[in-house]
Amino acid sequence: MIDELARAESAVATCADAPAWALSEHDLIAVLDATHRLQQRLTAVQLAAVRELDGRGTAVAQGASSTAVWLRHRLRLDVSAARRLVDLAASVDVAPPAVRAALAAGLVSAEQARVIADTAATVSTWAGAEVADKAVGVLTEWAGQFDPTLLRRMGTRILDHVAPDLADAADAAALAAEAARAARDRHVTISEQTGGHLRLSGVLDAEAAALLRAVIDPLSAPTGPDDSRCAGQRRHDALADVCRLALRAGELPENGGDPAQIVVTVDYDGLTRQLGAGALDIGLRLTPDTVRRLACDAAVLPAVLGGAGQVLDVGRQRRLITGPLRRALVLRDGGCAFPGCDRPPRWCAAHHILHWADGGPTSLDNAVLLCGHHHRHVHQTEWMVRLGDDGHPEFVPPAWLDPERVPRRNRYHRRT
Repeated sequence: MIDELARAESAVATCADAPAWALSEHDLIAVLDATHRLQQRLTAVQLAAVRELDGRGTAVAQGASSTAVWLRHRLRLDVSAARRLVDLAASVDVAPPAVRAALAAGLVSAEQARVIADTAATVSTWAGAEVADKAVGVLTEWAGQFDPTLLRRMGTRILDHVAPDLADAADAAALAAEAARAARDRHVTISEQTGGHLRLSGVLDAEAAALLRAVIDPLSAPTGPDDSRCAGQRRHDALADVCRLALRAGELPENGGDPAQIVVTVDYDGLTRQLGAGALDIGLRLTPDTVRRLACDAAVLPAVLGGAGQVLDVGRQRRLITGPLRRALVLRDGGCAFPGCDRPPRWCAAHHILHWADGGPTSLDNAVLLCGHHHRHVHQTEWMVRLGDDGHPEFVPPAWLDPERVPRRNRYHRRT
């Protein structure tokens, strides 16, 4: 298989170098159709590999908390895309063989294959495998005419075509499956963009959507005829207002031993003059005006930094890493320090590099932030943690994973 894929990759590279402008319109359309079929066929091969790796536990053995997290790091995917890839691999794996065959033949897209697999599972529950196979054939034929959304909608009435006597019962099952699917697919993704912005995306189930609309809609209405904000900007500001209200309520759970709060850091020179540009504990930078506005109604918890960014004062030593010392650790590591992990500080615990029970001190030089999964992983495996020459944590993998034992670092939280 590896040799065949290498030859296919070489052929694709040759096509990529060919000038598209030299082709006729007819040939360009043919190229579009051919690349689409090839993409679907490669997806079938990729899904088979993902399913096998997931079944073998490769990701967990290599230190990742899940196959999706491992794929995100390995293939440099958005985490939501990595999760969809794992879910699709599992869905296609248990589907009737005709679904995999249709994908491998380039007859359906990956999302159409998911729809067909989900629908076939529902049909199989109510009418058996033979009727499910018949439904797959009908849906595969329809996939040549309809996109995934329309195909799923039509699939809710598939038994009208393949088993009319069971259609009403199956319709009720399809509604229940849709509710379960909504619960499964619910997610919110927060990804950092250039310039210190965050991109917020996701899918809410019906209940969460109703809650969001109930609080966002009143706050996002125009404030008057002089309100020049567009609808998207008003919703953005309304979401920020909701977050402020939640913080003021004082009922949020603690994050790693500290109350829910916004931590803003300024350098020493800016602090001695007047507030300048600042940085949040999640790595985003703020303008001087924003820092001054936040300082008006917030407690000031200073962490004074020297020119190289080292913490000058984090309070007295103690066994538990909390308060100023934890904030210093957050400023240094930015989140879980294990290579490939993007968990934020609020999900992390402070780990003693030299364990407290073995005489290790509670100090910045003997601490590292680790999420729950990687905290357990470091304690239970042969990974070794140490601070590099620049004072940042690095992890030495076990010999079975890397015979050279080359130290690895987390690049997700490093700041410029």
